[in-house]
Amino acid sequence: MVREIIHIQVGQCGNQVGCAFWNAIKSEHLVGPDGKFDKKAWEAKGAGDEDGDGIPDELENIDVYFRGTVDEKMDAKWVPRAVLVDLEPGTMDVIKASPIGTFFKPDNMVFGNNGAGNNWAKGHYTEGAELVENVLDKVRQEIEQADAPQGFQIMHSLGGGTGSGMGTLLLLKIRDGYPDRITSTYSIFPSPKVSDTVVEPYNAVLSSHQLLENSDETFIVDNEALYNINHNVLKNKQPTYTELNGLIAQATCGVTSSLRFPGKLNGDLRKLGVNLVPFPRLHFFLISQAPLMKKEDQSKVKLTVQELTTQAYSARNFYSNVKPDDGKYLASSFVFRGSMSTQDVDDNMEKLQTKQADDFVEWIPNNIKSSIVIVPPSDLPMSCTYVANTTALKGIFQRLATQFGAMYRRKAFLHWYKGEGMDEMEFQEADKNVRDLITEYQDKQDATYEEDEDDEDEDEDI
Repeated sequence: MVREIIHIQVGQCGNQVGCAFWNAIKSEHLVGPDGKFDKKAWEAKGAGDEDGDGIPDELENIDVYFRGTVDEKMDAKWVPRAVLVDLEPGTMDVIKASPIGTFFKPDNMVFGNNGAGNNWAKGHYTEGAELVENVLDKVRQEIEQADAPQGFQIMHSLGGGTGSGMGTLLLLKIRDGYPDRITSTYSIFPSPKVSDTVVEPYNAVLSSHQLLENSDETFIVDNEALYNINHNVLKNKQPTYTELNGLIAQATCGVTSSLRFPGKLNGDLRKLGVNLVPFPRLHFFLISQAPLMKKEDQSKVKLTVQELTTQAYSARNFYSNVKPDDGKYLASSFVFRGSMSTQDVDDNMEKLQTKQADDFVEWIPNNIKSSIVIVPPSDLPMSCTYVANTTALKGIFQRLATQFGAMYRRKAFLHWYKGEGMDEMEFQEADKNVRDLITEYQDKQDATYEEDEDDEDEDEDI
């Protein structure tokens, strides 16, 4: 029995990143534009069927994200378990007109007409609140058509109004309605160099406050880091949003690959959380992807487990603009994809743990979890995705708190939020919560492992 995930994408950024994700997993599962399994492509690829039961590896766990119209997997039309949400119709019109538009269930596209105007309060309290019941109905329908739903994933950005305000409102409602399910978010954090709106620090701090309380796992993606990858690694001076979204899709495919394909060790959202979240509030993850290179260079580089490990562990490939030296890793996970030996992976993990011992906190003995997924990405023979819980992420929250403080001290732009019924107390609470998180990260980073005196006494008695 497959454990399904309901996908929700909110706001313009969330919808564009979400569509890039669906495009990518559609080609990985060999689903054609008509939603049917592409048997010809499967045969041309060399027909992978690891357990020999006649069902292709690509169809084995496809139910996690797709719903089939008939029981026979090879003949079914596959529809994404996705709900698309925005407070203005423009984004949905673009999606409907795009090649992937016919792929989604039209009823699951929910949109308002007024927009959130980059205002978190509009998305969370006024415009968003009017639309939220409608969205929850669609989510409920998707849940009812799933056998054993394991959780939800929300894609949104924190800088605008809809993704941040309504995205966190949905997270709150889903948490209330389905408390025993895992909620994970892919959150695009704003960054100073790539700023679209002036009130980003307000929206991002108010959202972070909600994510702290209501999310189980949050994967942080930072626009600035994506631009840096394009400039420094891909040598692409003028990246388009399509290319940036493609980078995010690569990483999300890597993170979710162990849920979607058979592997030597199967994973799910809960296992990821149990291994990576040592304290409930510290559930923010850094992600990194390897290999990242131009199409022309792919033939020149020989991919090995060691090369993938080195690249994924390197700060150049991080999707968040943080320096690893600014913190320590609490726990991390490598997901390898492609044909490789378990022994090779284990050796490289051990080497990394020994060689980079100073990068990890000493009071968690085995910080690295690894898994291997047999099916490689659609355009590469092998790849690796690195997900880490590091105290260096405090840098992102520090940056937001500083910008927030500069504007809040002057009460700049506050009247827009108060006009939607918000209270100043909420700003102060959110600010305090984010600053507490920074302190918590610092405490965990400075903590050292010392044998308790009681233990020493017991040793002497023995």
